[in-house]
Amino acid sequence: MSSTPSWIKPARDEPLPWLAPYREDPVNATILVPGSKSITNRALLLAAIGDRPSVLSRPLGSRDTQLMIAALTALGATVARDGVEWTVSPIGHGATGEVAIDCGLAGTVMRFVPPLAALAAASVTFDGDDRARERPMHTTIASLRGLGVEVDDAGRDTLPFTVRGTGAVAGGTLEIDASASSQFVSALLLAAPRFTDGLDLRHVGERMPSQPHVDMTVAELRRRGVEVASAPGHWQVPSSTVSGLDVEIEPDLSNAGPFVAAALVTRGRVVVRNWPESTDQAGDAWRRIAEAFGGTVERHGADVAFSAHGPLQGVELDLGDVGELTPVVAAIAALAEGPSRLTGIAHLRGHETDRLSALATEINRLGGAVTELDDGLAIDPRPLHAATFRTYDDHRMAHAAVVLALRVPDLLVENVVTTVKTYPNFAPVWERAMTS
Repeated sequence: MSSTPSWIKPARDEPLPWLAPYREDPVNATILVPGSKSITNRALLLAAIGDRPSVLSRPLGSRDTQLMIAALTALGATVARDGVEWTVSPIGHGATGEVAIDCGLAGTVMRFVPPLAALAAASVTFDGDDRARERPMHTTIASLRGLGVEVDDAGRDTLPFTVRGTGAVAGGTLEIDASASSQFVSALLLAAPRFTDGLDLRHVGERMPSQPHVDMTVAELRRRGVEVASAPGHWQVPSSTVSGLDVEIEPDLSNAGPFVAAALVTRGRVVVRNWPESTDQAGDAWRRIAEAFGGTVERHGADVAFSAHGPLQGVELDLGDVGELTPVVAAIAALAEGPSRLTGIAHLRGHETDRLSALATEINRLGGAVTELDDGLAIDPRPLHAATFRTYDDHRMAHAAVVLALRVPDLLVENVVTTVKTYPNFAPVWERAMTS
Protein backbone atom coordinates (compact mmCIF):
# COMPACT_ATOMS: atom_id res chain seq x y z
CA MET A 1 0.00 0.00 0.00
CA SER A 2 1.33 3.44 -0.92
CA SER A 3 2.08 5.85 1.93
CA THR A 4 1.99 8.90 -0.34
CA PRO A 5 -0.18 11.67 1.22
CA SER A 6 -3.44 12.31 -0.63
CA TRP A 7 -2.58 15.92 -1.40
CA ILE A 8 0.60 15.23 -3.41
CA LYS A 9 0.25 16.15 -7.06
CA PRO A 10 0.51 12.97 -9.15
CA ALA A 11 2.89 12.73 -12.09
CA ARG A 12 0.37 13.68 -14.76
CA ASP A 13 -0.95 16.83 -16.36
CA GLU A 14 -3.96 17.27 -14.07
CA PRO A 15 -3.88 16.44 -10.34
CA LEU A 16 -6.57 14.17 -9.00
CA PRO A 17 -9.33 15.90 -7.00
CA TRP A 18 -8.64 15.91 -3.27
CA LEU A 19 -11.18 14.66 -0.73
CA ALA A 20 -11.08 17.51 1.77
CA PRO A 21 -11.73 16.85 5.48
CA TYR A 22 -15.31 16.83 6.77
CA ARG A 23 -16.17 17.50 10.42
CA GLU A 24 -19.23 16.44 12.38
CA ASP A 25 -17.83 17.91 15.59
CA PRO A 26 -16.25 21.29 16.47
CA VAL A 27 -12.68 21.98 15.42
CA ASN A 28 -10.21 22.72 18.21
CA ALA A 29 -6.83 23.69 16.80
CA THR A 30 -3.83 25.99 17.23
CA ILE A 31 -2.03 27.06 14.08
CA LEU A 32 0.93 29.17 13.00
CA VAL A 33 0.62 30.44 9.45
CA PRO A 34 3.72 31.19 7.37
CA GLY A 35 5.01 34.67 6.59
CA SER A 36 3.04 37.30 4.73
CA LYS A 37 3.40 37.17 0.95
CA SER A 38 2.56 40.87 0.64
CA ILE A 39 5.23 41.92 3.14
CA THR A 40 7.81 39.41 1.88
CA ASN A 41 7.62 40.62 -1.71
CA ARG A 42 7.73 44.28 -0.71
CA ALA A 43 10.70 43.59 1.57
CA LEU A 44 12.50 41.69 -1.19
CA LEU A 45 12.07 44.51 -3.70
CA LEU A 46 13.08 47.26 -1.28
CA ALA A 47 16.11 45.24 -0.18
CA ALA A 48 17.10 44.96 -3.84
CA ILE A 49 17.32 48.77 -4.08
CA GLY A 50 18.68 49.31 -0.58
CA ASP A 51 22.03 50.81 0.38
CA ARG A 52 23.29 47.62 2.03
CA PRO A 53 22.35 43.96 2.31
CA SER A 54 19.17 43.21 4.27
CA VAL A 55 18.24 40.10 6.23
CA LEU A 56 14.64 38.86 6.09
CA SER A 57 13.68 36.53 8.94
CA ARG A 58 10.79 34.08 8.53
CA PRO A 59 9.88 35.19 5.00
CA LEU A 60 7.35 33.25 2.97
CA GLY A 61 8.78 30.63 0.64
CA SER A 62 6.01 30.13 -1.93
CA ARG A 63 5.57 30.27 -5.68
CA ASP A 64 4.87 34.02 -5.66
CA THR A 65 7.96 34.83 -3.58
CA GLN A 66 10.17 32.47 -5.59
CA LEU A 67 9.05 34.28 -8.75
CA MET A 68 9.93 37.61 -7.12
CA ILE A 69 13.37 36.31 -6.13
CA ALA A 70 13.97 35.08 -9.68
CA ALA A 71 12.90 38.45 -11.11
CA LEU A 72 15.14 40.47 -8.80
CA THR A 73 18.04 38.08 -9.42
CA ALA A 74 17.61 38.55 -13.16
CA LEU A 75 17.95 42.31 -12.58
CA GLY A 76 21.16 41.90 -10.59
CA ALA A 77 20.25 41.31 -6.93
CA THR A 78 21.36 38.22 -5.02
CA VAL A 79 19.39 36.30 -2.42
CA ALA A 80 21.21 33.86 -0.13
CA ARG A 81 18.78 31.59 1.72
CA ASP A 82 19.76 29.98 5.01
CA GLY A 83 16.78 28.30 6.62
CA VAL A 84 14.43 30.95 7.98
CA GLU A 85 16.78 33.81 7.05
CA TRP A 86 17.30 35.29 3.60
CA THR A 87 20.10 37.80 2.95
CA VAL A 88 19.34 40.10 0.04
CA SER A 89 22.19 42.01 -1.60
CA PRO A 90 21.19 45.05 -3.69
CA ILE A 91 21.14 45.17 -7.48
CA GLY A 92 24.21 47.37 -7.86
CA HIS A 93 25.05 48.10 -11.51
CA GLY A 94 22.11 46.00 -12.67
CA ALA A 95 21.32 43.88 -15.67
CA THR A 96 22.17 44.69 -19.27
CA GLY A 97 21.19 43.21 -22.60
CA GLU A 98 18.12 41.00 -22.93
CA VAL A 99 16.37 39.78 -19.77
CA ALA A 100 13.29 37.54 -19.44
CA ILE A 101 11.10 37.52 -16.31
CA ASP A 102 8.45 34.90 -15.56
CA CYS A 103 5.58 36.46 -13.59
CA GLY A 104 3.66 33.21 -13.19
CA LEU A 105 0.30 34.38 -11.89
CA ALA A 106 1.79 36.76 -9.29
CA GLY A 107 0.32 40.25 -9.43
CA THR A 108 3.13 41.56 -7.25
CA VAL A 109 5.70 40.42 -9.82
CA MET A 110 3.91 41.52 -12.99
CA ARG A 111 3.13 44.95 -11.48
CA PHE A 112 5.91 45.69 -8.98
CA VAL A 113 8.92 44.71 -11.07
CA PRO A 114 8.38 46.61 -14.38
CA PRO A 115 9.07 50.08 -12.83
CA LEU A 116 12.25 48.63 -11.31
CA ALA A 117 13.20 47.09 -14.67
CA ALA A 118 12.91 50.54 -16.24
CA LEU A 119 15.91 51.56 -14.11
CA ALA A 120 18.13 48.95 -15.78
CA ALA A 121 20.03 49.50 -19.02
CA ALA A 122 18.33 46.44 -20.45
CA SER A 123 15.36 45.20 -22.43
CA VAL A 124 13.28 43.24 -19.93
CA THR A 125 10.47 41.03 -21.21
CA PHE A 126 7.64 40.05 -18.84
CA ASP A 127 5.36 37.06 -19.40
CA GLY A 128 3.52 34.56 -17.24
CA ASP A 129 0.84 31.90 -17.02
CA ASP A 130 -2.02 31.85 -19.53
CA ARG A 131 -4.37 33.57 -17.07
CA ALA A 132 -1.70 36.20 -16.38
CA ARG A 133 -2.13 37.36 -19.97
CA GLU A 134 -5.75 38.20 -19.15
CA ARG A 135 -5.12 40.21 -15.97
CA PRO A 136 -5.40 44.03 -16.10
CA MET A 137 -2.05 45.57 -17.03
CA HIS A 138 -3.03 48.73 -18.90
CA THR A 139 -2.20 50.99 -15.98
CA THR A 140 1.29 49.52 -15.57
CA ILE A 141 2.07 50.01 -19.24
CA ALA A 142 0.48 53.47 -19.44
CA SER A 143 2.18 54.71 -16.27
CA LEU A 144 5.61 53.67 -17.50
CA ARG A 145 5.00 55.45 -20.79
CA GLY A 146 3.81 58.47 -18.81
CA LEU A 147 7.23 58.49 -17.15
CA GLY A 148 8.98 58.42 -20.52
CA VAL A 149 9.79 54.69 -20.50
CA GLU A 150 9.52 52.78 -23.76
CA VAL A 151 7.26 49.72 -23.48
CA ASP A 152 6.62 47.32 -26.35
CA ASP A 153 3.35 45.42 -25.89
CA ALA A 154 2.28 45.12 -29.55
CA GLY A 155 -0.89 47.02 -28.65
CA ARG A 156 -2.15 44.31 -26.27
CA ASP A 157 -2.19 46.25 -22.97
CA THR A 158 -1.42 42.91 -21.31
CA LEU A 159 1.44 40.48 -20.86
CA PRO A 160 3.72 39.76 -22.60
CA PHE A 161 5.48 43.11 -22.93
CA THR A 162 9.04 44.42 -22.96
CA VAL A 163 10.35 47.33 -20.90
CA ARG A 164 13.27 48.98 -22.68
CA GLY A 165 15.20 50.53 -19.82
CA THR A 166 17.86 53.17 -20.27
CA GLY A 167 19.39 53.02 -16.79
CA ALA A 168 17.32 55.85 -15.28
CA VAL A 169 13.75 57.13 -14.91
CA ALA A 170 13.16 60.86 -14.50
CA GLY A 171 9.99 60.56 -12.41
CA GLY A 172 8.06 63.72 -11.61
CA THR A 173 4.28 64.18 -11.69
CA LEU A 174 1.99 61.36 -12.79
CA GLU A 175 -1.74 60.61 -12.74
CA ILE A 176 -3.02 57.04 -13.02
CA ASP A 177 -6.31 55.18 -12.70
CA ALA A 178 -5.81 52.43 -10.12
CA SER A 179 -9.47 51.44 -9.94
CA ALA A 180 -8.64 47.88 -11.04
CA SER A 181 -5.90 47.27 -8.47
CA SER A 182 -4.00 49.10 -5.75
CA GLN A 183 -0.91 47.23 -6.92
CA PHE A 184 -0.47 49.84 -9.66
CA VAL A 185 0.08 52.48 -6.97
CA SER A 186 2.33 50.32 -4.80
CA ALA A 187 4.48 49.40 -7.80
CA LEU A 188 5.30 53.02 -8.57
CA LEU A 189 5.81 54.02 -4.94
CA LEU A 190 8.27 51.17 -4.35
CA ALA A 191 10.51 52.23 -7.23
CA ALA A 192 10.02 55.99 -6.81
CA PRO A 193 12.99 56.62 -4.45
CA ARG A 194 15.26 55.60 -7.34
CA PHE A 195 13.63 57.99 -9.84
CA THR A 196 15.80 61.03 -10.56
CA ASP A 197 13.11 63.51 -9.48
CA GLY A 198 11.13 61.23 -7.19
CA LEU A 199 7.41 60.91 -7.82
CA ASP A 200 4.28 62.98 -7.27
CA LEU A 201 1.51 60.43 -7.87
CA ARG A 202 -2.26 60.88 -7.97
CA HIS A 203 -4.98 58.29 -8.40
CA VAL A 204 -7.80 59.50 -10.64
CA GLY A 205 -10.94 57.54 -11.38
CA GLU A 206 -13.26 55.46 -9.28
CA ARG A 207 -12.58 54.06 -5.83
CA MET A 208 -9.20 52.40 -5.49
CA PRO A 209 -9.58 48.93 -3.93
CA SER A 210 -7.37 47.37 -1.26
CA GLN A 211 -6.24 50.55 0.49
CA PRO A 212 -4.49 48.57 3.28
CA HIS A 213 -1.99 47.27 0.72
CA VAL A 214 -0.99 50.81 -0.24
CA ASP A 215 -0.78 51.71 3.46
CA MET A 216 1.55 48.72 3.85
CA THR A 217 3.73 49.96 0.98
CA VAL A 218 3.98 53.44 2.50
CA ALA A 219 4.80 51.98 5.92
CA GLU A 220 7.54 49.75 4.48
CA LEU A 221 9.10 52.72 2.66
CA ARG A 222 9.05 54.84 5.81
CA ARG A 223 10.65 52.02 7.81
CA ARG A 224 13.59 52.31 5.42
CA GLY A 225 13.99 56.07 5.80
CA VAL A 226 11.96 57.24 2.79
CA GLU A 227 9.86 60.29 3.71
CA VAL A 228 6.58 59.59 1.93
CA ALA A 229 3.88 62.28 2.04
CA SER A 230 0.48 60.66 1.82
CA ALA A 231 -3.06 62.00 1.47
CA PRO A 232 -6.18 60.29 0.07
CA GLY A 233 -5.41 59.49 -3.56
CA HIS A 234 -2.12 61.43 -3.52
CA TRP A 235 1.45 60.35 -2.68
CA GLN A 236 4.77 62.18 -2.88
CA VAL A 237 8.04 60.26 -2.72
CA PRO A 238 11.36 62.12 -2.93
CA SER A 239 14.41 60.76 -4.68
CA SER A 240 16.21 59.25 -1.72
CA THR A 241 18.30 56.47 -0.31
CA VAL A 242 16.47 53.29 0.71
CA SER A 243 18.16 52.07 3.87
CA GLY A 244 18.86 48.38 4.19
CA LEU A 245 16.74 46.85 6.94
CA ASP A 246 16.86 43.56 8.82
CA VAL A 247 13.25 42.59 9.41
CA GLU A 248 11.11 39.72 10.68
CA ILE A 249 8.13 39.03 8.43
CA GLU A 250 4.69 38.93 10.05
CA PRO A 251 2.48 35.84 9.67
CA ASP A 252 0.15 36.03 6.67
CA LEU A 253 -3.23 36.94 8.14
CA SER A 254 -5.09 36.48 4.85
CA ASN A 255 -3.92 32.87 4.84
CA ALA A 256 -5.25 32.50 8.38
CA GLY A 257 -8.72 32.94 6.88
CA PRO A 258 -9.62 29.28 6.24
CA PHE A 259 -8.67 28.41 9.82
CA VAL A 260 -10.75 31.28 11.20
CA ALA A 261 -13.62 30.05 9.04
CA ALA A 262 -13.17 26.51 10.37
CA ALA A 263 -13.83 27.73 13.90
CA LEU A 264 -16.97 29.56 12.78
CA VAL A 265 -18.60 26.94 10.56
CA THR A 266 -17.96 24.02 12.95
CA ARG A 267 -18.83 26.03 16.09
CA GLY A 268 -15.34 25.30 17.35
CA ARG A 269 -12.23 27.18 18.39
CA VAL A 270 -9.04 28.02 16.52
CA VAL A 271 -6.07 29.89 17.97
CA VAL A 272 -3.85 31.73 15.51
CA ARG A 273 -0.41 32.24 16.99
CA ASN A 274 1.61 35.48 16.79
CA TRP A 275 -1.21 37.68 15.47
CA PRO A 276 0.29 41.20 15.31
CA GLU A 277 -1.27 43.76 17.65
CA SER A 278 -0.87 46.42 14.96
CA THR A 279 -0.55 45.69 11.24
CA ASP A 280 -1.38 47.01 7.78
CA GLN A 281 -2.32 43.55 6.53
CA ALA A 282 -5.77 43.22 4.97
CA GLY A 283 -6.15 39.91 6.80
CA ASP A 284 -6.42 41.70 10.14
CA ALA A 285 -10.03 42.32 9.10
CA TRP A 286 -10.79 38.69 10.00
CA ARG A 287 -11.29 39.89 13.56
CA ARG A 288 -14.24 42.13 12.67
CA ILE A 289 -15.56 39.75 10.00
CA ALA A 290 -15.71 36.86 12.46
CA GLU A 291 -17.67 39.01 14.90
CA ALA A 292 -20.03 40.13 12.12
CA PHE A 293 -21.00 36.50 11.54
CA GLY A 294 -21.63 36.10 15.28
CA GLY A 295 -18.30 34.63 16.29
CA THR A 296 -16.15 35.52 19.28
CA VAL A 297 -12.64 36.95 19.04
CA GLU A 298 -10.28 37.05 22.01
CA ARG A 299 -6.64 38.04 22.30
CA HIS A 300 -4.45 35.96 24.61
CA GLY A 301 -1.00 37.53 24.71
CA ALA A 302 0.52 37.23 21.24
CA ASP A 303 -2.26 34.95 19.97
CA VAL A 304 -5.85 35.48 18.85
CA ALA A 305 -8.60 32.89 19.43
CA PHE A 306 -11.65 32.63 17.17
CA SER A 307 -14.73 30.67 18.23
CA ALA A 308 -18.44 30.27 17.62
CA HIS A 309 -21.10 28.70 19.81
CA GLY A 310 -24.27 28.99 17.76
CA PRO A 311 -25.66 29.47 14.24
CA LEU A 312 -23.90 32.00 12.06
CA GLN A 313 -25.88 35.03 10.99
CA GLY A 314 -25.87 36.52 7.52
CA VAL A 315 -23.79 39.64 6.93
CA GLU A 316 -23.69 42.78 4.82
CA LEU A 317 -20.06 43.63 4.24
CA ASP A 318 -18.22 46.08 2.02
CA LEU A 319 -15.02 44.17 1.27
CA GLY A 320 -13.52 46.75 -1.08
CA ASP A 321 -10.43 47.22 1.07
CA VAL A 322 -9.97 43.51 1.77
CA GLY A 323 -11.18 41.84 -1.41
CA GLU A 324 -8.72 38.95 -1.19
CA LEU A 325 -10.71 37.62 1.77
CA THR A 326 -13.90 37.34 -0.29
CA PRO A 327 -13.74 33.64 -1.33
CA VAL A 328 -13.53 32.40 2.26
CA VAL A 329 -16.10 34.97 3.44
CA ALA A 330 -18.43 33.72 0.70
CA ALA A 331 -17.95 30.12 1.85
CA ILE A 332 -18.87 31.07 5.43
CA ALA A 333 -21.90 33.00 4.16
CA ALA A 334 -23.07 29.96 2.19
CA LEU A 335 -23.13 28.02 5.47
CA ALA A 336 -24.80 30.73 7.57
CA GLU A 337 -28.44 30.87 8.67
CA GLY A 338 -29.44 34.02 6.79
CA PRO A 339 -28.70 35.80 3.51
CA SER A 340 -25.54 37.86 2.96
CA ARG A 341 -24.42 40.62 0.59
CA LEU A 342 -20.75 41.18 -0.14
CA THR A 343 -20.06 44.41 -2.02
CA GLY A 344 -17.25 46.72 -3.15
CA ILE A 345 -15.46 43.89 -4.97
CA ALA A 346 -16.05 44.33 -8.70
CA HIS A 347 -12.26 44.38 -9.11
CA LEU A 348 -12.12 40.67 -8.21
CA ARG A 349 -13.11 39.90 -11.78
CA GLY A 350 -9.50 40.72 -12.70
CA HIS A 351 -7.78 38.57 -10.07
CA GLU A 352 -6.24 35.11 -10.53
CA THR A 353 -9.62 34.18 -11.99
CA ASP A 354 -12.91 36.06 -12.19
CA ARG A 355 -13.59 35.32 -8.55
CA LEU A 356 -17.17 36.59 -8.53
CA SER A 357 -18.20 34.35 -11.41
CA ALA A 358 -16.17 31.42 -10.11
CA LEU A 359 -17.66 31.59 -6.61
CA ALA A 360 -21.22 31.88 -7.90
CA THR A 361 -20.70 29.01 -10.33
CA GLU A 362 -19.08 26.62 -7.89
CA ILE A 363 -21.32 27.24 -4.86
CA ASN A 364 -24.39 27.01 -7.08
CA ARG A 365 -23.21 23.67 -8.47
CA LEU A 366 -23.27 22.41 -4.87
CA GLY A 367 -26.93 23.47 -4.59
CA GLY A 368 -26.32 27.00 -3.32
CA ALA A 369 -28.03 30.23 -4.34
CA VAL A 370 -25.43 32.88 -5.19
CA THR A 371 -26.20 35.81 -7.46
CA GLU A 372 -23.60 38.08 -9.01
CA LEU A 373 -24.11 41.79 -8.38
CA ASP A 374 -22.46 44.63 -10.25
CA ASP A 375 -19.92 44.93 -7.45
CA GLY A 376 -20.27 41.76 -5.43
CA LEU A 377 -22.32 38.72 -4.47
CA ALA A 378 -25.70 38.02 -2.89
CA ILE A 379 -25.65 34.70 -1.05
CA ASP A 380 -28.81 32.92 0.13
CA PRO A 381 -27.85 29.78 2.11
CA ARG A 382 -29.22 26.46 0.87
CA PRO A 383 -28.49 22.82 1.77
CA LEU A 384 -25.35 21.86 -0.14
CA HIS A 385 -24.39 18.52 -1.66
CA ALA A 386 -21.13 16.90 -2.72
CA ALA A 387 -19.46 17.56 -6.06
CA THR A 388 -16.01 18.49 -7.35
CA PHE A 389 -15.31 22.14 -6.54
CA ARG A 390 -13.25 23.67 -9.33
CA THR A 391 -10.51 26.09 -8.28
CA TYR A 392 -9.54 27.68 -11.63
CA ASP A 393 -5.88 27.53 -10.52
CA ASP A 394 -6.75 30.12 -7.85
CA HIS A 395 -5.43 29.56 -4.34
CA ARG A 396 -8.25 31.54 -2.72
CA MET A 397 -10.86 29.38 -4.49
CA ALA A 398 -9.19 26.32 -2.97
CA HIS A 399 -9.41 27.97 0.45
CA ALA A 400 -13.15 28.51 -0.05
CA ALA A 401 -13.58 24.88 -1.10
CA VAL A 402 -11.95 23.37 1.99
CA VAL A 403 -14.13 25.51 4.27
CA LEU A 404 -17.28 24.28 2.53
CA ALA A 405 -16.01 20.70 2.74
CA LEU A 406 -16.02 20.87 6.53
CA ARG A 407 -19.84 20.88 6.41
CA VAL A 408 -20.45 19.10 3.06
CA PRO A 409 -19.50 15.40 3.14
CA ASP A 410 -17.48 13.98 0.22
CA LEU A 411 -16.69 17.33 -1.37
CA LEU A 412 -13.74 17.03 -3.72
CA VAL A 413 -11.34 19.93 -4.39
CA GLU A 414 -9.81 20.25 -7.82
CA ASN A 415 -6.07 21.05 -7.84
CA VAL A 416 -5.61 21.89 -4.16
CA VAL A 417 -1.89 22.18 -4.95
CA THR A 418 -2.62 25.63 -6.40
CA THR A 419 -2.39 26.83 -2.77
CA VAL A 420 1.43 26.72 -3.04
CA LYS A 421 1.08 30.15 -4.66
CA THR A 422 1.07 31.73 -1.21
CA TYR A 423 0.96 28.87 1.33
CA PRO A 424 3.38 25.96 0.84
CA ASN A 425 2.10 22.72 2.37
CA PHE A 426 -1.35 24.17 2.98
CA ALA A 427 -3.14 20.89 2.23
CA PRO A 428 -1.22 18.70 4.72
CA VAL A 429 -1.36 21.42 7.39
CA TRP A 430 -5.13 21.74 6.86
CA GLU A 431 -5.57 17.96 6.91
CA ARG A 432 -3.76 17.60 10.21
CA ALA A 433 -5.56 20.51 11.85
CA MET A 434 -9.01 19.44 10.69
CA THR A 435 -8.69 15.74 11.48
CA SER A 436 -7.01 15.88 14.87
